[in-house]
Amino acid sequence: MSKFPATGDALPDIALETPDGGTVKPSDFKGKKLVLFFYPKDDTPGCTTENKDFSALAGDFAKAGVALLGVSKDPPAKHAKFIAKHGLAAPLASDALEGGLSDALGIWTEKSMYGKTYMGMVRTTYLVGTDGKIARVWDKVKVMGHAEEVLAAAKAL
Repeated sequence: MSKFPATGDALPDIALETPDGGTVKPSDFKGKKLVLFFYPKDDTPGCTTENKDFSALAGDFAKAGVALLGVSKDPPAKHAKFIAKHGLAAPLASDALEGGLSDALGIWTEKSMYGKTYMGMVRTTYLVGTDGKIARVWDKVKVMGHAEEVLAAAKAL
């Protein structure tokens, strides 16, 4: 059995930093559906596409009563620049601290590329129900069509 939260479990209530200097945590969305999408790094091709896709559908998520929150380990100031540069509508938060939410979820992990190992974020999306419990998990996400698939699942929840 995994020690990390899975479908049906409550999402760990660990605070994340927002670009405006505040904090946000999963319990702030209690009573609302939440899509929490974790991505590796601001301003990289796949992550930029993913953020633009969720931003393009932000109005549809809002109409469906679903909050969006994109999360990476990038610092809040970098998120602010990323949002401004690409006109992103989906809010972002920083999980920069060790022992943060991505650590608790088991998605900040050792990766390897070209024979080098490093710590990195596994692109993962969580759909959380109004009860604060994980309703669905997409792991090792492929960006193309992902935001639309998550929207459909959120509407069906």
